[in-house]
Amino acid sequence: MIEYRDGAVVPTGFDVPVEPLRRAAHYTGEPGCIAEARSLAALFLEQLRTEWCAEIGSRAEQSVLLVVSELVTNADRHSNGPYILELEGTDSSMTVCVCDSSAALPLRFPRDPARVGRHGLEIVHALATKVTVERVPVGKRVSAVVELSG
Repeated sequence: MIEYRDGAVVPTGFDVPVEPLRRAAHYTGEPGCIAEARSLAALFLEQLRTEWCAEIGSRAEQSVLLVVSELVTNADRHSNGPYILELEGTDSSMTVCVCDSSAALPLRFPRDPARVGRHGLEIVHALATKVTVERVPVGKRVSAVVELSG
């Protein structure tokens, strides 16, 4: 915001863009990686609460943790190498992004309560307001945006 005093422009300090909070971690796929990724996400949510004054409902928190679990599990099971979890958040939303070395894009199967397994992407789509999947030079990137209110 800018104030004008006697023809002079005075910056108030509120016009400075604020960068979202970001964290990333690299996982090898060894046992325990999924639990570690969930722990990182839980700590990240707590940091959003304290540094961004984010009001995160318990449903939103559980949604973020489930999205992290599903995306990291998919990378763990379907890629041929390590994967990266990237978290980005503000007071209103959080983006969970997983990059892995497999160029094969994940499939979203039609809803079928009788099917055993392969519900991961279906769950992510149900919890996130936006899901994107893209190929990158070293594999693919799957991102999901979760709203934090509620």
